[in-house]
Amino acid sequence: MRRIDLRGERPGDYRDVVPRADFDVEAAVPAVHAICEAVRTRGLEAILEMSAQYDGVVQADIRVAPEPLHEALANLDPDIRAGLEESIRRLRATCEAELERDATTELGAGATVTHRKVPVDRVGLYVPGGLAPLVSSVLMNVVPAQVAGVRSIALSSTPQKDHGGLPHPTILAACALLGVDEVYAVGGAQAIAMFAYGVGPCARVDLVTGPGSIWTVTAKRLLKGRVGIDSEAGPTEILVLADETADPAYVAADLLSQAEHDPLAAAVLVTDSEALADRVAVELEAQVLATKHTERIRTSLSGPQSGVVLVDDLDQGVDVANAYAAEHLELHTADATSVAARIRNAGAIFVGPHAPVSLGDYCAGSNHVLPTGGCACHSSGLSVRAFTKSVHVVDYSREALAEVADHVVTLAEAEDLPGHGNAVRVRFGG
Repeated sequence: MRRIDLRGERPGDYRDVVPRADFDVEAAVPAVHAICEAVRTRGLEAILEMSAQYDGVVQADIRVAPEPLHEALANLDPDIRAGLEESIRRLRATCEAELERDATTELGAGATVTHRKVPVDRVGLYVPGGLAPLVSSVLMNVVPAQVAGVRSIALSSTPQKDHGGLPHPTILAACALLGVDEVYAVGGAQAIAMFAYGVGPCARVDLVTGPGSIWTVTAKRLLKGRVGIDSEAGPTEILVLADETADPAYVAADLLSQAEHDPLAAAVLVTDSEALADRVAVELEAQVLATKHTERIRTSLSGPQSGVVLVDDLDQGVDVANAYAAEHLELHTADATSVAARIRNAGAIFVGPHAPVSLGDYCAGSNHVLPTGGCACHSSGLSVRAFTKSVHVVDYSREALAEVADHVVTLAEAEDLPGHGNAVRVRFGG
């Protein structure tokens, strides 16, 4: 991993000097626009052609029949099922705690405004199935949608040549476990277009959520407005803020755990201890050799998106972390809890040596669909709130309206909108 030495320096904006993945959505726009247009104009025929071209799968239909879902659950390894059930239990508990209630404000006699939370009517959930079958993403999408009260849930994942043109069996099993029976074997940008336009057996949705490749992200950007989206989540990233108290083996393992996702995954260590950085480098070399996806991890760790950032002290480290706004931020410092309180920008914060990101990926009870690319400075991870919308219900009596009638008329005239004022006057014979 390359090193960036910021000791003795205070750049105007740390975002200009920290490592970051080159995730050029704009470069993918022409190709993805063509895919979306093909789906819009030619529908199911276009999707079937793309499955053959991109996934090597010949399909008669894109909807997964009930039988493969039931079979996948019946054949699921009991230990995997137990892990999924525990993850679901914990995530459902945190989602239920997040669920917002309606709030009514009385502004005077006969004057109320109710802030009402309404679930989105129909959602399309996307689960990647490229380099790895992300069964955990099924849970992270479905559980908050169910807790929010979404009436209609559809899920799509990449068709797998090795599995008869269906999504990975573990993904199908998770769907069955959660009671999701509307499942499609469609991947990439064409899946997002299918959801947005309503193609073949899939009715149009109101909102699309879930992570994916650059093709998926670009499709979300192009179709935003026609369909709601959660975020434009790019390659995964981890930033570890550590001092001399950190265990280099833990830090190395956690950097590696995210690097194995994707050659574009970002792994960044920020530390005020050059000695720790040296020990982490030694640990990484040993651990990378001993793991399965060695080449993928080496590509990630040696890319421009990864590196070690040396800082003067923890204060500067916190500034760098807030500027980077990591998807996943781990704190391996003395009194990590107090450091966590100083973090403003992160998708999720993992506090101390016993809260690795992989815990959050599966069983922490948190959601792992998080903002990437620095978007954590303005966006949040997927939650129940993503699947609800707010409606103000305004209920005023004649007397309550009379109390503010003159103000409404005055402000309407100030904006040169006399019809607005007249809509109040007419109610009082004016």
